[in-house]
Amino acid sequence: MTSISRRTVLRAGTLSVAGTAVASAATAPSRPAAAAAGIFAHGVASGDPLADGILLWTRVTPRRDATPGSGKGPAVPVVWEMSTTKDFRRIAARGTSKTGAERDHTVKVDVRGLQPATTYWYRFRVGAERSPIGRTRTAPADGASVDLLRVGVVSCANLQAGWFSSYRHLAARGDLDLVLHLGDYLYEYAPGEYQARDVVVRPHDPPVEMTTLEHYRRRHAQYKQDTDLQALHAVAPFVVTWDDHESANDAWSGGAENHTEGVEGAWVDRKAAALQAYAEWMPVRYEVGGQLYRRLTFGSLASLSMLDLRSYRDQQASGTTDPAIGSADRSITGDAQMEWLLEGLSAQQAQWKLVGNPVMITPVRFPPALPAAATAGMEQLVGSTTVDGVPYNIDQWDGYTADQSRVLRHLGDNAIADTVFLTGDIHSGWACDLPADRATYPLTGASVGTELVCTSVTSDNLDDILRVPPRTASLSVEASFRTNNPHVKYLDFDSHGYSVMEVRPEGVRMDWYVLSERTDRAATARLSESWQVVAGTQKVTRA
Repeated sequence: MTSISRRTVLRAGTLSVAGTAVASAATAPSRPAAAAAGIFAHGVASGDPLADGILLWTRVTPRRDATPGSGKGPAVPVVWEMSTTKDFRRIAARGTSKTGAERDHTVKVDVRGLQPATTYWYRFRVGAERSPIGRTRTAPADGASVDLLRVGVVSCANLQAGWFSSYRHLAARGDLDLVLHLGDYLYEYAPGEYQARDVVVRPHDPPVEMTTLEHYRRRHAQYKQDTDLQALHAVAPFVVTWDDHESANDAWSGGAENHTEGVEGAWVDRKAAALQAYAEWMPVRYEVGGQLYRRLTFGSLASLSMLDLRSYRDQQASGTTDPAIGSADRSITGDAQMEWLLEGLSAQQAQWKLVGNPVMITPVRFPPALPAAATAGMEQLVGSTTVDGVPYNIDQWDGYTADQSRVLRHLGDNAIADTVFLTGDIHSGWACDLPADRATYPLTGASVGTELVCTSVTSDNLDDILRVPPRTASLSVEASFRTNNPHVKYLDFDSHGYSVMEVRPEGVRMDWYVLSERTDRAATARLSESWQVVAGTQKVTRA
């Protein structure tokens, strides 16, 4: 990725995107399908908006055999343009970048020198063939007064489990400033794995669990050919982070639950392949060897701190009763990222401190006396044994309570107002207070912040695992969780869909939209719930 100023681009005309040398990848058991017609079969995208810049992305197929992960195809120059008008009569920036097989023919250009709070259109060209036109928007200037920031919020999109109708509905809105993707943008599993229902809507390519660079590149390419995802990328900039499935389930710094050392190669090699493909295929200011956690600002209204909770974490505890859960020697963030987060929360001048948080930080304890089937379903959903009083999910901050307590204590001790954690991962919708003290919260109601959790785009939730109709068996489970955790105000274990968040000086509002049926290509969406955080309260209330 090359950072390019508008002035330099317009003067120089031709610049090269820096590539990273890659190791040769093992050949997958079957060949990928031929690239879709056209050079720009994988669409266009933008991301990480700044007041003076935006990152542009595409992938080109210079000849038919230059399929993703193949290592084939020549280096080619790719022309890109940005305009303040859709007809491109007023060019704001223009340049040429080279790409080739060493970076899987992906193109990332970090354009600077743009105007704040401005809508731009962009496109790419190879020879006479032009890409689809994308629309993007820069962030407001630092300190500028901002009345509204509207954000689409999504996570957990398993292509095998359903259609990406959530992306289609978000793209059709036409009013989003950005899209926040909180992780599990794609999944590593072989066809038919990691889903409770029998229907495989679209089998994964390659038809194996991805473990090599070729595998990861091909899987990214398959997801990027989804027309609903392409449509959403083309209408708004994305701000992304990874969770575990971008590499392997329950990943930590030295391994993953879904990795067998030796049988599936070395974790260090598999992780390097996953990170390289992510750097190539995602519209994010990240390159191999850099750090993914970062902070964006939107005038005086909001900052957005994006966390990486996989790269630096210690291994998960062995179970829900493991005393290591509370050890101060274990971390989910790593020391450097924790200091960056706490210092940023204290120092931010923006009113709303938004935190892009891949896994839940709210302390949640498992309720007593659930039906056996529900308990088994919950254990499958969270991947650990669940008994009365133990942490709900030890892959979340609840499995690293020293770090969890440190963040919540920092918010309370420093009287930091208007902090909202925005979370995915758990395939369910939640709205929670962050209790200053979980034990005394039922009496005091004291909260130091809030957390809003979007549900999955398609990935299995409780009704899928139990194979029951939605909003049946889960209702009693949700009621038990809320009773045992009174700081949890809203909980939906069943629905698939997306959220839309509106940030205003007077408050933050999240709307949860649910799909009629994830396996229906024409699924409808309806507004299910709306919750808000009124400025200065540190509490969620029904909107």
